[in-house]
Amino acid sequence: MGAQPYRRSAQAAAILRLPIEAQLRGRLIRRYKRFLADIETESGQVLTVHCPNPGAMTGTDRPGSAVRCSTSDNPKRKLPQTLEMVRVGRIWVGVHTLRANQLVARALAAGVLPGLGGYASFRPEVAAPGGSRLDFGLSDHATDPRPAWLEVKSVTLARGDTARFPDSVTTRGRRHLETLTALRAQGQRAILLFVVQRGDCQRVECAQEIDPAYGEALRVAAERGVEIRAVRARVRSREILLEKTLPVVV
Repeated sequence: MGAQPYRRSAQAAAILRLPIEAQLRGRLIRRYKRFLADIETESGQVLTVHCPNPGAMTGTDRPGSAVRCSTSDNPKRKLPQTLEMVRVGRIWVGVHTLRANQLVARALAAGVLPGLGGYASFRPEVAAPGGSRLDFGLSDHATDPRPAWLEVKSVTLARGDTARFPDSVTTRGRRHLETLTALRAQGQRAILLFVVQRGDCQRVECAQEIDPAYGEALRVAAERGVEIRAVRARVRSREILLEKTLPVVV
């Protein structure tokens, strides 16, 4: 039997909405040099756009795929357009990795990020002991005096209804896990949060065959008390919706 078509299940109201503007439509010609992509717009114009994704973008880099881009009005930008999303089957997949951090920051500010409520303050891009930088530092919890450290990973790769990370070897990602593990050993709270930027996944797992070292670091981190969490976001042309939590298979 062939693969079943994706059907959107009935959903409760989204937890949070991040407004975006991705109104430029086109088709992907190629993605190259990590941070560049060529697209052909609906009018036939070929543009080079910024591609804010350091990964391999496996499954979202197929030439001819429908894409949407945002446009900056900053005159100092060499490339005004930014690749925001790629059409895969019947869904949009968000490939702008920083949107995951923006979504998390907005959810933290609103106090609605599942499992991470109760913190009165947070700071982005914090220096952790040992010299590493993590995405967020959380403090002033209503009942938990421990500082909390949060690292966010944007996920675009999927196999069936399972989101998978990473999509390429990530030495930096492994260092983040090692830092979180060390912080947890010091009695602090440490969290790794996968943000799945596609609405067709029901769980997250490590792509062990792509980066075995990352898989081992993830297993060790979980065993030593690092919280491994995941949320799913649905990507649209004018918004990214934080929908629900997902289980993580370590």
